[in-house]
Amino acid sequence: MIFTAHSYYSLRYGTMTVEEVVAEAKACGIDTLALTDVSNTSAMTDFVRECREQAIRPIAGVACHNDDGLKYVLLARDNTGFGEINSFLSDININGLPLPFPAQEFQHALVLYPMNALPRNHRLLQGEYIAVRHHELNKLVTSSWRHFPDRLVAWHNASFAGAHGFDLHRHLRAIDNNCLLSKLPPEQLAHTSEVFISGTEAEYRFSHYPDMVRNARKLSRMCELEFDFRIVKNKKTFTGHRYDDRILLEKLAMDGLEYRYGSQNKEALRRLRHELEIIDKLGFSAYFLITWDIIRYSMSRGFYHVGRGSGANSIVAYCLRITDVDPIALDLYFERFINPLRTSPPDFDIDYSWKERDQVLDYIFKRYGHKHTALLGAMSTFKGKSILRELGKVYGLPKSEIDDLVESRHNPKMEGRLIKKIMDVGTRMVDFPNIRSIHAGGVLISEEPITSYTALDMPPKAFPTTQWDMYVAEAIGFEKLDILSQRGLGHIDECARLVSRTRGIAVDVHKVDEFMKDLQVKYQLRTGETIGCFYIESPAMRGLLKKLRCDDYRTLVAASSIIRPGVARSGMMKEYIYRFHHPDGFAYIHPVMEEQLRETFGVMVYQEDVLKVCHHFAGLDLADADILRRAMSGKYRSKKEFERIRNRFFDNCQQRGHPDAVVCEVWRQIESFAGYSFSKAHSASYAVESFQSLYLKAHFPNEFHVAVINNFGGFYQTWVYFNEAKRCGARIELPCVNRGSYKTSLTGDTIYAGFIHVQNLETRIAQEIETERTRNGPYADLNDFADRVALPHEQLLLLIRIGALRFSGKSKQQLLWESYIASSGEAPAMIQKNLFNEKAKTFTLPQLEHSRLEDAYDEIELLGFPVTLSYFDMMDHTNAHLPETGAAEMKNHIGRRLQMAGSLVCIKYVSTIKKEIMHFGTFFDRNGLFFDTVHFPPVAKKFPFRGSGIYLITGQVTEEFGFTSLQVDRMEKLPFKKDPRFV
Repeated sequence: MIFTAHSYYSLRYGTMTVEEVVAEAKACGIDTLALTDVSNTSAMTDFVRECREQAIRPIAGVACHNDDGLKYVLLARDNTGFGEINSFLSDININGLPLPFPAQEFQHALVLYPMNALPRNHRLLQGEYIAVRHHELNKLVTSSWRHFPDRLVAWHNASFAGAHGFDLHRHLRAIDNNCLLSKLPPEQLAHTSEVFISGTEAEYRFSHYPDMVRNARKLSRMCELEFDFRIVKNKKTFTGHRYDDRILLEKLAMDGLEYRYGSQNKEALRRLRHELEIIDKLGFSAYFLITWDIIRYSMSRGFYHVGRGSGANSIVAYCLRITDVDPIALDLYFERFINPLRTSPPDFDIDYSWKERDQVLDYIFKRYGHKHTALLGAMSTFKGKSILRELGKVYGLPKSEIDDLVESRHNPKMEGRLIKKIMDVGTRMVDFPNIRSIHAGGVLISEEPITSYTALDMPPKAFPTTQWDMYVAEAIGFEKLDILSQRGLGHIDECARLVSRTRGIAVDVHKVDEFMKDLQVKYQLRTGETIGCFYIESPAMRGLLKKLRCDDYRTLVAASSIIRPGVARSGMMKEYIYRFHHPDGFAYIHPVMEEQLRETFGVMVYQEDVLKVCHHFAGLDLADADILRRAMSGKYRSKKEFERIRNRFFDNCQQRGHPDAVVCEVWRQIESFAGYSFSKAHSASYAVESFQSLYLKAHFPNEFHVAVINNFGGFYQTWVYFNEAKRCGARIELPCVNRGSYKTSLTGDTIYAGFIHVQNLETRIAQEIETERTRNGPYADLNDFADRVALPHEQLLLLIRIGALRFSGKSKQQLLWESYIASSGEAPAMIQKNLFNEKAKTFTLPQLEHSRLEDAYDEIELLGFPVTLSYFDMMDHTNAHLPETGAAEMKNHIGRRLQMAGSLVCIKYVSTIKKEIMHFGTFFDRNGLFFDTVHFPPVAKKFPFRGSGIYLITGQVTEEFGFTSLQVDRMEKLPFKKDPRFV
């Protein structure tokens, strides 16, 4: 008997985890099992490992479906056959081909056709068989295949466990087909008998067909899959020989050592030789060289990069210019990146601008070959509200009822048999795989063809991608490279280019050591003047910088980590700030903390601190400490292994005589912190990038803000950066067809908003305005513009309303009048030159009223924010007088009740321990200065936010370590003056 099974990696079809599949087979006494998930091999490595633990022979396979259902099943005879199947699936996915039918000929794989799938005249090739299930035996009497007994095999497939499993299967199929459960076509369902049965039961069902059972046993014995989970699967050498790799890496590292440290730094040389020895011993020379090769290519193209993550612990990486973090200066130890006991391979995180990342990936694929290179996949799962929405649609609930179900699932009105059923099915679906997607930046470069381990997908606008995720990659010995995109790098690069063009100054953004000593940079960092600066511009981060009075590299590195949720949630962020200001005013919880965490005042700030505490306080070896750290950060999947190490942590502490209260507090800090922590090198990389942004903002603010706006990256909405540019001295102008560009541009101290920001303006037209002007010179007037840029009338109206033709000297009303007259002739849809020349002269425009307030409303509608007036200028002062106190004066009113007016920038919603909602608000005052507010649950409920605009806020000014905020007790949104056109 051939036993096959579907796991829940048969997306929206199977209902069992891989572990459940193997456990069910074990319980039924099955000793050989094939996993044949639908159209993918995602789970195969997990399946093989699980089978080995349960003493079951694993067979690799795939069920090949198209829109009509199952067409055939492929079974790999060995690992070569598994690679053959993966190549077959990859070719279909990458090239968008239909599933071939009948199947192509395979050399190392078997093809099983369902009994009635093939036409009568089909001639079976070698390795092709007809698979018969027990419920089909009655049809065999009339089938022409009964005359080919040597090609008939007994087959049983399992897709679910019991009636509940079939019910869940039905719901998944309805979701997959996007149809009502009651309308689900029968051919889209598995047969109700597709549950595990014992070998004895299977043979009994086929007792009248012993030849089919013998054929099946013969085929099963022909097939088996094996994986070596120990050896590294990456490309083994860079040069072709391991010895040559070692020599080349040493040469490049020594050259880089002189570039980074000069020729007399003995400590750097000692550490470099130490690292090179470990790298060679563990076989990682090729990994470093491949990363260096990618960096070399990107630098030759002028692409700016940031190397971060634990790779920055390596002085070899620093000397190869993979990273810009000096591990000696920050006392970063190499063993956090690579050590003989580390359970997982190392990886480098390399950030590029979002505009350049794809070019780097294209180089990697072409340099190392498409057969050996792939992006790393990821798996999106069914979670939370999305499950209820999908099931609501399956049952035909109207959108309003689905919304009620999702938002008010505990409402008494949401009761009844149907709701209970949806909740029951939804609970069983939680964490089921739903969609295969792409890892944020993982790239694999394999020694063997990548299809030896996985089939490949081709996501839209991407590169070939593995069907399994980072956990599987790690388990079978792949070291990934993370090639990531980041808009922060884009604005640094664009700003440097702008400065070169507008001021003739060449800024070397890599001179970070000089930036760290710059007095203006130190001042802006200390005072939280960091809007637009990567990673340090959020309200929480600006507040932390002020509280720490941070103006140096080490403090910023620490701040980049303690801002993470885990430290704040454990209470240790506040404790760190206190200890930072009172280094003699606290006691260490244990001498180990004083010895190992003196730099961070006994607070675990970095991932390395977790490792130190686990190793020195609890006596865990570095391998177990690293597993614990990774498990808490969600990068390790074995719950069994995690529990083992957790128990060892407490057992070791007890054996060492640590007081229970101290042990529990240390574990609480580890548990709340480790899941969100950064490695110290990771924080250091972010700090380096932050200093680069700070330097550019401090010395070239106009260019900096234009670059930030054009890269659409940052914590805040675009209008906030326009406001910040204005506060820093720039003059903001509306888009202009003669001076502006598609993107936001800079002329002197004037920033012209780009056409890209005008709502509903077609990209083609926005780009053509600039292209035509560059080619043939400025536009003379409306007639000339309409003659040279062909555009629909409604698009011209957008440009007139936003003021983009103000160079003509005519008012909006005049321009609108002329455009309407011109478009009212024979071709109303398109503005044409002859219409202007002939018709516009025959009409006289009456005198019309016009106000700047009208313009501001146009700007809000078309840009999203006003330029002609500020929000404060638009306020209706009839019943409200705006208070004069601004953000700069708050420090003079600490402890007092104060009334302030602020333009809402952003809101942070926080759930308290009692599950109540409180808010943190950020506003800016009339002068563009930011201030922050706190809204505790009673106030948040009584005085909610009501969208963007100006708020009158009353509350008490509080201060913590020099950072002021307003604790709100009353708030109201103030009205704007009405648009005069509609009064």
